Amino acid sequence: MDKIKQIEAFVNATEKGSLAKAALGQGVTPVMLGRRIDALERRLGIKLMHRTTRHLTLTERGTVFFDQCKKILDELDQAEKMIGEGLNKATGHLIVSAPAAFGRKHVAPHAPAFLAANPDVKISFNLSDQVVDLVREGYDLSIRIGGTIDPSLIAVNLYSNHRVVCAAPDYLEKHGVPKNLKDLSQHNCLTFNLQGGQQRGWHFNENNKTVIIRTAGNLDCNDGELLHRWCLEGYGLAWRSTWEIQSELASGKLVTVLDDYALPNYDIMAVYPQQRYLPLKTRLFIDHLKTTYMQTDYWTQPH
Repeated sequence: MDKIKQIEAFVNATEKGSLAKAALGQGVTPVMLGRRIDALERRLGIKLMHRTTRHLTLTERGTVFFDQCKKILDELDQAEKMIGEGLNKATGHLIVSAPAAFGRKHVAPHAPAFLAANPDVKISFNLSDQVVDLVREGYDLSIRIGGTIDPSLIAVNLYSNHRVVCAAPDYLEKHGVPKNLKDLSQHNCLTFNLQGGQQRGWHFNENNKTVIIRTAGNLDCNDGELLHRWCLEGYGLAWRSTWEIQSELASGKLVTVLDDYALPNYDIMAVYPQQRYLPLKTRLFIDHLKTTYMQTDYWTQPH
């Protein structure tokens, strides 16, 4: 009996939690799958798991063996994908997560051009402001803006971005320009509410330290585009990423204030799980976005 089939049977049964579910995925009967595991245990001379009709429980040595076998199968799968792709041809299904507003404007619109150059790739997007677990939920890539990156992930900087306070000129003419962070208490601040995830306050850089200023105003929401519109219409100050307001800054519809306190290092990043072999589809899509974002006038154009 093939050693690989025995190991696959053991790993799949452990992951699925039952012989029946694992057998269905492999297209064999539960009896056949059980025989493969039996043969593996006889060959090794150890008990890997305790089996009942409904449950599978790994032994202590079975747990150690499972971890090693899972790594071996993953590396074998990656090696096959690498050979299958060849040197310059991307293939397969690319699953991408991105923040909702940013993904709609600056990630998904660039997929058609990428697919035209890589016709053997299929892309699925999940546009959500929730941070996803890439490994557990099966994502190849996540686009993120600022924040802390888990050390088990690799982050590639796509474009330099930071947070600034901005307002429409009409608002500043009526209410004055804030000169320091304390002045924010005298202004109408347009904020994300609890559902928007910005309830702690606005973050600034003061004396090389990050400080958080609690702000208040008569309008809040959990939608970035609505908050952006309120700011343009002169209803108050907003704390926004530069990627969102570059075109309005260039046209004079918005101006920044408190620039000396702007929060740096809030960059746009492509994040993916650590792995020995990065699939060509993932690497090329990252390169595609980076090249697009680095175009001279990209961020000053309306999107």
